[in-house]
Amino acid sequence: MKKFFGFMLIFLFLLLAACSGDSDEETTPDATTDDVEQSNENQEETAEEGEEAITLRMSWWGSQNRHDMTNEIIELYEEQNPHVTIQTEFTGFDGYFEKMAAQASGNNLPDIMQQNFGEYVNQYASQDLLADLGPYVEEGTIDLEGVADTVIESGKVDGTLVGIPTGTNALVATYNPSAYEEAGIEPPTHDWTWDDFVDIATQYHEATGDYGTRLAEPGNMFDYYLREKGYSLFNEDSSGLGYDDDQVLTDYLAMNKDMIDAGVMPGYDVIQQVQGLEDELIVRGETPLDPTNWSNQVGTLEKTAGEPLEMVVLPGENNDQGMFLKPSMLWSIGKNSEHKEEAAKFINFFTNTVEVFEVIGSDRGVPIKPEVREALQPNLSEIDQKVYEYVNYVAENSSPADTNYPPAASEVLSHLEDIDEMVMYGQITPEEGAQQFREAAESVLAE
Repeated sequence: MKKFFGFMLIFLFLLLAACSGDSDEETTPDATTDDVEQSNENQEETAEEGEEAITLRMSWWGSQNRHDMTNEIIELYEEQNPHVTIQTEFTGFDGYFEKMAAQASGNNLPDIMQQNFGEYVNQYASQDLLADLGPYVEEGTIDLEGVADTVIESGKVDGTLVGIPTGTNALVATYNPSAYEEAGIEPPTHDWTWDDFVDIATQYHEATGDYGTRLAEPGNMFDYYLREKGYSLFNEDSSGLGYDDDQVLTDYLAMNKDMIDAGVMPGYDVIQQVQGLEDELIVRGETPLDPTNWSNQVGTLEKTAGEPLEMVVLPGENNDQGMFLKPSMLWSIGKNSEHKEEAAKFINFFTNTVEVFEVIGSDRGVPIKPEVREALQPNLSEIDQKVYEYVNYVAENSSPADTNYPPAASEVLSHLEDIDEMVMYGQITPEEGAQQFREAAESVLAE
């Protein structure tokens, strides 16, 4: 598997290099000559004052709203730490890890990087690409006093702390209450089932002609679907799938395929045209329901939509078993970084500074430090208040997140996405899709 991953890193590096001239990926604008000269002058002045001038590279994915807020936070940090200059690299989620793979192949990962809980952080940790953050916590450079042990554990892979959660997060079905009111349809509630999900979406489509729900790509949704039914995507030792009966995946695929065929749910031809959160169907008024969100995304959706949105847990008779809290994302430090201590200081700043979350709200989840949450509570915006309340509800009505993602999990999920797409396009049946996924997953996990 390590040989395969190494090969893929090299391949992706060459591919990205070849395509870079035509890329429309959202990235940080190149620094101008004046910018570089000004940065050099600032660093020289700082060096003259006795502190070593440090430049850190920092990468993340997200919406334009997140980019703007993160840049504001970086400016605040640089004002307080004039010897530090942070070079930013940001994209949408699509393409982020391909770009990271190319950087990893050249031993050039950023000093500070946003990592994704589960398959990706496990994959990078398995390749020994992430720094051990434990010593920085032990010596107090990163202050995690008062943070719940379960939250800290979520940043560990095989016992090593490789990521500091930016906040806590939960899956959410987001809906537009005014759209349901205008259509004369009752919106979903926390106790809805999968039959309710299909019925509500179908009623709305029949009443309005619009889509009743957004298509749910299978990665997070099928993982939840399995948990809600008492299974998991991977077995305990990550050597195979965590369910034996392929009828589970067959039923899931058939439910979505039937809704697409009926016009209740859009197919991939529509979804693949969506350009980030600000362009989602619920924002454009083309559906009242989006079951694919994380709680930290709802603020951006509501802000862009320009009207209130509401949140419920995902459907299912046992949704308290399916629901879970997870890190919204993680801050990691590249093992190749020459400035790990300074990178750790920025992560500490982000984790412990109230002003950071006054800027970013709930976009990176509910803060992990109790005193930060308490300081923010009286002045939360209406949408952030709703997010906090929702996360609190999930905390009381959920089960622990699965952490047993094998290093090859991203490859397994890629097969699931490809098979889901073939089923939704009618190229193979749900039964064939379920069988093909098992064969592909077992082949990958056996390597």
